[in-house]
Amino acid sequence: MKVQAKFWVSQINHQAPRSNENDSVATVEMQPVYGEGNEDWSKFTPSGKLEMTITNPAAIDQFELGGEYLLTFERAE
Repeated sequence: MKVQAKFWVSQINHQAPRSNENDSVATVEMQPVYGEGNEDWSKFTPSGKLEMTITNPAAIDQFELGGEYLLTFERAE
């Protein structure tokens, strides 16, 4: 079974790299979207937080402050 939740980007914090100044490092924080679209896992007021530290510049660019994203959770084999 898969569980899908909608989260929005609440913060994107770019950090100075430690070793190579050409490296990219950012922490992306996400919070659940309330209401329509999150009924699969929370009927009324979803609560949660996702925080990722990303070092791939192309992946960092995929996230927009305030943007909404679907997260799909399924058991890994």
